[in-house]
Amino acid sequence: MPEPHADPGPGVPEIAFGPADEPWRNSFGGLSLMSGPPDVTPPSSDPRRSYASIPEIPYGQFQLPASGLTEEQYAAAENHFRSWLEQQCRVSVGFQVSGDLDYQQRLGPYLGLALNNVGDPYQSGAYTHNSKILERAVLDYFASLWNARWPHRRDDPESYWGYSLTMGASEGNLYGLWNAREYLSGQLMLHSGQDSWSSGGGRYGPAGDPAGPRSNSYHPVIFYSQDTHYSLTKATRLLGVDTFQDVGRRWFPDENPLAPGTPWPAEVPSLGGADGDGTIDIDCLAVLVDFFASRGFPILVNLNYGSTFKGAYDDVEVASRTVHEICAKHGLDERPVHHDHRGRHDDRAAEEQDGSGGFDLRTGYWVHVDGALGAGYAPYLEMARRAGLVAAAPPVFDFRLPTVHSITASGHKWMGAPWPCGIFMTRTGFQMVPPREVEYTGSSDTTLAGSRNGFSPLLMWDYLARHSYDDQARWAAECDRMAAYAESSLRALETALGLDLWVARSPFSLTVRFRRPAPWIVQKYSLSYETTHVRGQRRPCAHLFTMRHVTRDLVDALVRDLRRVGAFAAG
Repeated sequence: MPEPHADPGPGVPEIAFGPADEPWRNSFGGLSLMSGPPDVTPPSSDPRRSYASIPEIPYGQFQLPASGLTEEQYAAAENHFRSWLEQQCRVSVGFQVSGDLDYQQRLGPYLGLALNNVGDPYQSGAYTHNSKILERAVLDYFASLWNARWPHRRDDPESYWGYSLTMGASEGNLYGLWNAREYLSGQLMLHSGQDSWSSGGGRYGPAGDPAGPRSNSYHPVIFYSQDTHYSLTKATRLLGVDTFQDVGRRWFPDENPLAPGTPWPAEVPSLGGADGDGTIDIDCLAVLVDFFASRGFPILVNLNYGSTFKGAYDDVEVASRTVHEICAKHGLDERPVHHDHRGRHDDRAAEEQDGSGGFDLRTGYWVHVDGALGAGYAPYLEMARRAGLVAAAPPVFDFRLPTVHSITASGHKWMGAPWPCGIFMTRTGFQMVPPREVEYTGSSDTTLAGSRNGFSPLLMWDYLARHSYDDQARWAAECDRMAAYAESSLRALETALGLDLWVARSPFSLTVRFRRPAPWIVQKYSLSYETTHVRGQRRPCAHLFTMRHVTRDLVDALVRDLRRVGAFAAG
């Protein structure tokens, strides 16, 4: 047997590693191909002490020595992890993710097949082992659900275009903001009604000095509320899109129109602030949009449809109409965007002088709807309302509104999936030229990823094939009733304890907020939490989501634990 190699070096203690608690370097001793020290690094400290621990599943059991695990070690580790995960999923109530999954028997065989939906969903391409035929069926389903014109047709700018996401709605937000940035900054469109390529130009240059009346015309400014998902902040930074705070601080430092002389806020205020229901304050949005639209900046607005923590539904119809009317007042409702590399801009005099016809008519604003949960759930709640199963449903958010440009939803939330997935959708006429044409895949690179998860469309197709509108409308009504039951149970607990638990539920929401309990309860039920400041008071809050797997028994079990001595910190 070869001698052990990969000496950890001077001053580094022997570290117990793996299920056998042997020194890390001992696992090289049984490798028959090792004729010299392997070119790998030893641990610099004990990983078991470096990482956050989960008492129920000791990390050492899952560490991977160079020799791999024996069959017995593998079986013990896998069984231990699966049992722990099954228990956590059964009692998880803190996130907007459905735990009602039953795909394994039908779809297990596909785990032995390579599914890659590389490129555009409507082009099969050279990589033939994909699930694009199922992806198109899923996209058509959502196009109908969201009142878009379907099927997708390349020659119909009013028809929808979309794709299935490898990540969840965070990817849809990133793609939607990219599409909006390209559109508003004057990049070439993929399906122009005019001769997009005749002038040989590609795009406009960067915005210039804001003193000029037209110099801001291709410098988009984004607006989103204080209850918006963190992925929007990340996306704006990744894409280099300026927020209204960025531009306000840089060029208009003392002109905050909400409160002149005070610093610019980072986000559009929500109604009622931190203690409100989480919907965007449309009056504040209007003031801010008017300030920047009057100075020529294109307007990019994100609206929430089922926000992450409060489950709030922005009034998309009123908010987007308000944005449109303000932009129309300042000539940003429809404008010619020229494809002239010499830099002629958006005035109609240039249009008259340009005989090439190299321009598109575009809106000077873009409204994106982050419907991570709501866009997949609320249409069924509306069906339940029409059937008399519930009293009310959220306002319209979809492509019935000509002022909406793009929508995204997660597949792992309402439908449920073993991993994040989702849908992005816009209109075909809003598609932009991809950064590069790719020949060897045989499919245009119109999506965010190159290779895309081909298993997710299969999961979504399977779910939608087996569950009718009637099924989902009934489930939506039951989840709505369960949220009301959870709220009433927590309010009864509040009275019994004589302690303000800050119980709150936003209109139509499946989430109920309450005072953050002890860490062991947070861990047991996978409770999401955040801290807000209300009237100078610090409020550490948690919330539960009544997804389909959440029953009365589970709500009652949580409330019993919350009733225990020490469940809440003093005060």
